[in-house]
This record gives sequence, structure tokens and C-alpha cells, in this order.
Amino acid sequence: MKRKIECLQKVENSLRLRLSYICPMQIVEVKDRKGQRDFLRVNVELFKGEPNYIRPLDKDIEEVFDPKKNKAFRFGEAIRWVLKDNQGLLIGRIAAFVNKKYRTKGDRFPVGGIGFFDCIDDQKAADLLFDTAKEWLSQKGMGAMDGPINFGERDRWWGLIVEGFQPPLYCMSYSKPYYRTLFEKYGFENFFNQVCYGLDPTREISAKLLARHAELKKDPHFKAMHATKKDLDKFAVDFSIVYNKAWAGHGGLKEISKDLAISMFRKMKPVMDERVVWFTYYKEDPIAIFLNIPDLNQWFKYLNGKFDLLHKLKFLWVKWTKPNRRFTGIIFGIVPEFQGKGVDAFMINEAKFVVQAMNKYNYYELQWIGDFNPKMINVAEGIGDTYLTRRLITWRYQFDRTLPFERHPIL
Repeated sequence: MKRKIECLQKVENSLRLRLSYICPMQIVEVKDRKGQRDFLRVNVELFKGEPNYIRPLDKDIEEVFDPKKNKAFRFGEAIRWVLKDNQGLLIGRIAAFVNKKYRTKGDRFPVGGIGFFDCIDDQKAADLLFDTAKEWLSQKGMGAMDGPINFGERDRWWGLIVEGFQPPLYCMSYSKPYYRTLFEKYGFENFFNQVCYGLDPTREISAKLLARHAELKKDPHFKAMHATKKDLDKFAVDFSIVYNKAWAGHGGLKEISKDLAISMFRKMKPVMDERVVWFTYYKEDPIAIFLNIPDLNQWFKYLNGKFDLLHKLKFLWVKWTKPNRRFTGIIFGIVPEFQGKGVDAFMINEAKFVVQAMNKYNYYELQWIGDFNPKMINVAEGIGDTYLTRRLITWRYQFDRTLPFERHPIL
């Protein structure tokens, strides 16, 4: 009996070995809680020991795939998979999105998205992930896929980091250098670059901006001021007005309702530094916004991805005991009729007086700007002593390989 069992075990092991050669990898759709945990674990396992890695909050990832919390589900759908090797170890993940609101001016076909891509350094593994997403998107009628992108707004999880592998900003995807090769060898092409700029906020801004500021300062109709938490709803409404005039319609960005803006500002309130959230008015009408927040990852890096009650209390303790010397720019916008008139210089210099007097921050970084927006790049580079901190790429893969490739149109 014992010999028979040993013999059966040898046969079983032999079959497993043969199957490992026939089917070395297994891709599994995320359908349950275990799959959701595995999807989160892939990122953690692949970046274990990476000194610049900061684990994202689990809740921020899960909310992307929750129809109750992500309004993008009103206009589309999302799916995700994890990839395992023949031993059952997690070696990759990917998500795919269809959103009828996602479109870029000039698109010749419907475009879907992929995101949350992680993979070991193995082209076959990456190809299986990309092929799986491509097949699903093709069945949904898509003619191309962009990625890595988010199933929602562009201020989160957008683009693949290819230069400047420093600790990521809050809700910024992190990757390994070889990820770029995995995308390029599959056939993805550079749809647009995303550049981030840094500067020392304790230094003076450029002489050119100072001169432009002085010119607008002569006109009493221009007024710049920072937000106050006691009037937060009012500033949220002003934000929605400027945002909708300056940004809505560009690259598929949709309008923000007043209620949504109020909700956003109220959620941001616990981490907001009101003195770095700026507005400019002309005859009391809001015409420009300059939205900045502390670099939240300088606090969240201590939470190991968790944000339950215990970790919320830990966050408050960390926030109280560990000074955050870094802040980051989220949105900068000017309504069209006031663009090119020096409003940017006026608002930036007015903000500088307050921020420098605080003596709180010594590092500032602007969130990514697409190379399709040269006007905003000129603003960033014209502040004075700015430097490139990181570059990301949004890639596009066209399913019909005979069509000529077209990059994102210039705004």
C-alpha cells in the first residue's frame, strides 16, 4: 500500500511538472474577496524591498473598482486580472476599462484603457496580461487601448514612470525601469509625455514673473487670496467655475458640478493647508485657481496601505508629530479670456508672499503636465529655477496595426 501511494505521488509530481511546461502561467479574473486581496498583493510583493516605493492605500485602489464610489461606472465598466506562475505565486496584474466619456479630440475609433499594470521582468508574462486586456476591449468594440490610465480622473494612477524613480506622490503609480521595455516590445507607442517640475519654494521667482505681477498689481480689480476652511463651500463653487471654463472638454475631462466640487473640498479638508490653495478674482468673478496640498505620501508611507480606524488614529499621530516639508501642485487653471495676460504671475507671486512667511515648506513639486499643453509647461518653466523631477508616459496600442499612429493633439 505504501509503495502504491509513493508510486501515485511520483506520477502526480510528474504530471504537475509536465503541466508546468504546457501551462506555465495562469491568468485569473478578480471576482471575489480573495481575488481583490491578490490584486493588491501583487504590487506589494513585486516592490518588496524597493527603497523608494510607498505602498498605496488599499482603499484608494478598491474605490476605483467599486460602482458605489466610482461614478465612472455610470458610463462604462471595468475588469481586472491577476497572473500566477505554475507554483501559484503572484507575478502580475492588470485592469481594463471601457468609458464612453473617455475620448481625445481626433480619435478615429473608440479607445479603452488599461491600468494598475504590474509584472515580473518577463515579456511573455507581460504579453499575456496585455493580450487578455486587448481581447476583452476588442469584444467591447474598442479600437485601441491607452495605458496605464485610471478608470476615472487623470489626477490619479495615470502614466508609466520612466524617469525620476523617486518616492511617488499620493495616488501616483510607481513602476520599475523594465516596465517601459515591456510596453515597447509589445508594440505600445508614446501617446504623450507627462512631466513634473520641482522647485525650492524658499527662493525668489523669476524676474519676468515679478515684472508681470507688478503690472497687474496696479489694477485694483485683480485680487488673489487663499482659501479658508470656514468658507470652504464658497471656494469649492469658485473652483468649479474656473475648472469648467479652463479644463472641461480637454482630453475627455468632464465638467464638475458645484455639488461635486463641494464634496471634493470637504473630503480634502482634513489634509488641506488652506494657505496653499489660491484663487484669483477679477471684479469678484473667479478667473484662476492654484490648488496645492501637502505631499500626503510623506504621512501615508507609515500606514502600510491601511486606513481603518486604528490606522486613521495613527495617521493623526503621524501628522501631528512628523512635520511635512513638502507640498505639491494639483491643478493650475485660468479661464480662457484671461490667459496670456499675466494672471499666472500675479497669483504665483501673491501666493509666494504667504508661503515663504510660513517657513514651513522647503520642497515643491507640480503634478504632471502633458506635453500636449505647451502653455502650461511654459508657466511651470517660467516660475524660476524649476527642474524636471520625473517623466511619465501614457502609451497607446492601436489594434489595427496598419493605421498610422497619431500622438495626442496639441491644445
